[in-house]
Amino acid sequence: MTTNRYADDRPLPKRPALPRRFRDSPILQGIGAGLAAGLVTVSFRAALEGADKLLRTALDFGSRRPWFIPLWFVLLLAAAGAVTLLLRWEPLISGSGIPQVEGEMQDRIHQVWWRVLLAKFVGGVLTIGAGLSLGREGPSIQLGAMAGKGTSRLIGRGLSEEKLLTTCGASAGLAAAFNAPLAGILFPLEEIHKRFSAQVLLSTMASSVTAGFISRLVFGPGPVFDLPAAPAMPLNQYGLVLLLGGLAGLVGAGYNFCVEKAQNLYDRIRLPYIKTALPFLLAGALGFVYPAVLGGGHGLVGQVTAGMALSALLTLFAVKFLFSMASFGSGAPGGIFLPLLVLGALTGGIFSGLLSRLGLSNELPHFVVLGMAGLFAAIVRAPVTGIILISEMTGSFSHLLTLSLVSLTAYIVAQRLRPEPIYDQLLHRLLRKKEAETTRPADVGEDAGKDASEDASEDMGKTE
Repeated sequence: MTTNRYADDRPLPKRPALPRRFRDSPILQGIGAGLAAGLVTVSFRAALEGADKLLRTALDFGSRRPWFIPLWFVLLLAAAGAVTLLLRWEPLISGSGIPQVEGEMQDRIHQVWWRVLLAKFVGGVLTIGAGLSLGREGPSIQLGAMAGKGTSRLIGRGLSEEKLLTTCGASAGLAAAFNAPLAGILFPLEEIHKRFSAQVLLSTMASSVTAGFISRLVFGPGPVFDLPAAPAMPLNQYGLVLLLGGLAGLVGAGYNFCVEKAQNLYDRIRLPYIKTALPFLLAGALGFVYPAVLGGGHGLVGQVTAGMALSALLTLFAVKFLFSMASFGSGAPGGIFLPLLVLGALTGGIFSGLLSRLGLSNELPHFVVLGMAGLFAAIVRAPVTGIILISEMTGSFSHLLTLSLVSLTAYIVAQRLRPEPIYDQLLHRLLRKKEAETTRPADVGEDAGKDASEDASEDMGKTE
């Protein structure tokens, strides 16, 4: 009989005697989940920063001492092997992790919290630290959700409360990943649950603020993107905002389409290690010839805002886009938020460069920020979260009107071209894999059953 890798069949532990005030208070429960998720996510973020420093040091060393380059590729292949083993051990760490959390909320996927927590942490550090074009937010949300679920299991809460604490953990994960507590509050309502609940709102508010406080204690209160302050955009430029929203909608629909095609291409590779090793090798090559595209691309946003030639922006966009497809399509553990925000900033920079060529406008800082919000709305289809997230990440709420306008326009255009949002698309793909695994025939002999189980585990490593 084939093992179902999606099921957490362990019984809930016996509920310990907890103070009634804690049991009945969604705020106190949210604080508890936020504390656990915040500590895990902040540790993950710190590990990624350390890994990034090691990556930059290694690339600098290799550029000055060519004999180190073959050794670096050997290390990358070893890291790819470790990630492959982690994916085989726990396939649900594949990709972003947000679809898995959504599936958990819908009772269609049940994750073993401690396995996912351990494997996602290590796998995420290896993949993002190696330079793959992946972000920390998806893993942070999944890690936070599993920390919340683990908190529920450890204190013996019921299934409904377990879902609430899982949601609180996801909220805290986003808040700690980007110093964005408001976005952490909104994301579970708009994307994970897709409905408003007063209880969820209060609980996620408590967890998000708690995790945000921990994050600021460790990393400081500054925004993620240190961009120069810009005055509000003149009203006579709002027509250009609509045009940028339309462009972002086109790019976003194309992004979702290309993600699906990239995953389909990787499906043709039957050896899991080869699928994982390809983006690692690509990251190694790009690290010595075009290092700007490595990782999430956090530093690129500031460079685009400072001004770049249009040809450089176009080249950077093309390479970053293709590298993101190669990285995410492989199923390696990592998210898409930060890479897509960088692509959005590049879209805004290209749009501004084209306008400058035509002598129409020179509002580069505005268009960079608006491009990020527009592409987020077009890809994720969570425009409210995107507006608040960009505002928190840039440290400015002075562009709410233009952010709303570009997000709404991009959302409408993308919805018309490709109705399914990225995380719904990924969740449906994940569930199709689950159905294929659970319906695999089990009566063709013991060896065949064993092979089927192994194939299912391997196939799951590339789902996300």
